[in-house]
Amino acid sequence: MHRGKGMKFVGDSRVLAPSERKPMIPKDYSEYPGKTEAFWPNFLLKEWLVGAVFLVGFLCLTVAHPSPLERIADPTDTGYIPLPDWYFLFLYQLLKYSYASGPYTVVGAMVIPGLAFGALLLAPFIDRGPERRPSKRPAATAFMLLAIASIFFLTYQSVATHDWEAAKRQGEIVQGIDKDVEGYKIYEAQGCIGCHGGELQGTAMGAKLIDQGFPADHVADVAKNGFKNMPAGVFKGTDEELKKLSEYISTLKSE
Repeated sequence: MHRGKGMKFVGDSRVLAPSERKPMIPKDYSEYPGKTEAFWPNFLLKEWLVGAVFLVGFLCLTVAHPSPLERIADPTDTGYIPLPDWYFLFLYQLLKYSYASGPYTVVGAMVIPGLAFGALLLAPFIDRGPERRPSKRPAATAFMLLAIASIFFLTYQSVATHDWEAAKRQGEIVQGIDKDVEGYKIYEAQGCIGCHGGELQGTAMGAKLIDQGFPADHVADVAKNGFKNMPAGVFKGTDEELKKLSEYISTLKSE
């Protein structure tokens, strides 16, 4: 009996021999000059270079112009009006209109944006033409132009109608206000903080009280009888508390 008798060797023709394997060479796009190129490494390398330049430029911008900081968040300051970043200003403005705010907040926050972004998502499926020119794709072009125009208009309206002076005052970092004295505790207990802010810098609903030089008698009179937008009878404390509050506000100065 010979060794190996009865054994069979089976080969797979799908596996190429090393001598028959071809190197991975990108497809030749020379017949389409200026229209397309190989994704790897040509296109991807360009994308990385552009991304790196943008990132370095953005980091240099943040170092040269750091983001402005506001004072520490105060949960007791109900008069603070937050403002979203610029890319959400159009939604912020939308919520100011009659049928998108108040009892209709769900409409302004969910329904209208949902329909708008849903239409943008469906635009490529509605207009499925092979043309790439905007004039040849009226539905998709109309959706996009309407979206861009709406975003620009709402953003502009939000910037133009916002009270930037009040926003600057309410977020300003103020040093030197002593909050441990009895005058400030009375100010906080009477709810004045809701309109004039925790740092007495004023808000969109109340005037600035610090650095005004109001006489104590004037402060006491306004607290009891009101003045302009401030109604009468807001102060509910005793005469002694009113005296301490008015003296505190009249001598209050920032450093």
